[in-house]
Amino acid sequence: MHQPIQDFLEYCEVTKNQSSKTIENYRHYLSRFLEFLESKKLENLPPKKITLKLINDYRVFLNRYKAPNNKSLSIKTQNYHVISLRALLKYLTKNDIETLAPEKIELSKIPERTVEVLDREELERLFAAVDPTDARGARDLAILETLYSTGLRVSELASLSRAQIDLKRKEFMVRGKGSKPRIVFLSDHAVTIIKNYLKLRTDNAEPLFISFPRQATKSKTQTQDITANRRLSTVSIQSVVSKYTRKAGIIKKVTPHTLRHTYATQLLVNGADIRSVQELLGHASITTTQIYTHVTNKALRETHEKFHK
Repeated sequence: MHQPIQDFLEYCEVTKNQSSKTIENYRHYLSRFLEFLESKKLENLPPKKITLKLINDYRVFLNRYKAPNNKSLSIKTQNYHVISLRALLKYLTKNDIETLAPEKIELSKIPERTVEVLDREELERLFAAVDPTDARGARDLAILETLYSTGLRVSELASLSRAQIDLKRKEFMVRGKGSKPRIVFLSDHAVTIIKNYLKLRTDNAEPLFISFPRQATKSKTQTQDITANRRLSTVSIQSVVSKYTRKAGIIKKVTPHTLRHTYATQLLVNGADIRSVQELLGHASITTTQIYTHVTNKALRETHEKFHK
């Protein structure tokens, strides 16, 4: 199976033009299938010999698998392995190579996903925890406001450049998962916050969000010392969110994705239709967007209990 897998990965790279991260994930998950075959002395198994019985044995192997840290694979992670294998079988079938029909393989049932969101009072506390009078604080507030105003993923936020942000039109284009483009929009308040941040920058560096030296002070002239060509990493953005969550006294675990969840929930609570929210978030499937309907239903119940006397 080594050669069919290699052919599949090259197909993903060249023909489907999938991201390096997607290909890396496929390689990782399919290498575990090879590991399973080797444990069964089946490393030279031809595709036509793949059966449902073999796949079921592989799933037992995954369920009992222990990582180097002695942790088991979650059901969700096991499903990722199966999804990758189905993609391989689909590729083989498409190329008239006899093998097991991918649609015969079902995914395991997993618990319904829930999301954590911030309420209005928590949001206000989070933003109020930032001192925007120096360059670092202005940047941090711009990060929080942009995350909440646009619902961007942290990787999308980190990749932003100044030139792509149209502050007059209050919109810009990003490429999300699978390099799919979408338009996102800024609120008037977020535009003001970003403009205030950019006024404190004296560099001409391309990244929108940059690293600041530890000794940066409130003096505008000292922003000359900023390592302005260094784009802020996703880990650093997470640290920014965590820092102000603690300062605001919010006991929930808040991540950049929490602000994305909050953005989507607020849209639905205020009357947006789910299809529009799907497009704004860049979800390939509406099923992913539907996780927010449970949160908004809860919000409606709380409203009913509060006002229906």
